[in-house]
Amino acid sequence: MKLVLTIINDQDSEAVVSELVDKEFRVTRIASTGGFLRRGNTTLLVGVEEEKVDQVIEVIRQTATPTHAHTQFRATVFVLPVAQFEQF
Repeated sequence: MKLVLTIINDQDSEAVVSELVDKEFRVTRIASTGGFLRRGNTTLLVGVEEEKVDQVIEVIRQTATPTHAHTQFRATVFVLPVAQFEQF
């Protein structure tokens, strides 16, 4: 299992979350702030099987809107191993 941790612009969060949910991925959304200009961001947590990581990344890539500022990225994605997963 992997955890796809993604930091995106606030304005993209609703569209990205909606698209991930439509594709039947479970998403946790966390409001966050960071970067040089301290702008609002959204951090998304998506737990998936390793073979679905590329699908999640592709949804994010296709849904996040391009930026006009060359210093700002559409998304930052980290893929982390998950040693254990439980739900109660």
